[in-house]
Amino acid sequence: MVEVTLWGSLGAIAGGKSKVEIEAKDIRELFRKLAEQYPGFEPYIDRGIAVAIDGVIYRDTWSKELPKGAEIFLLPRLAGG
Repeated sequence: MVEVTLWGSLGAIAGGKSKVEIEAKDIRELFRKLAEQYPGFEPYIDRGIAVAIDGVIYRDTWSKELPKGAEIFLLPRLAGG
């Protein structure tokens, strides 16, 4: 089980929660379980969510393991121009 901090608009999708606990071994499983529990996550996952694990950002490394006790943040993709 890992504790995940939801940054910005992602918290609203999880019913206003800023943190959730999910049983997941890697980023892929984390995204799958989040989408199951909170269907509103799916469009954000499709657009791209950055995952910060202990301060290191992972964007397309869905097989990255989630160490127990790690500080995990999910950040929505920011549009820029």
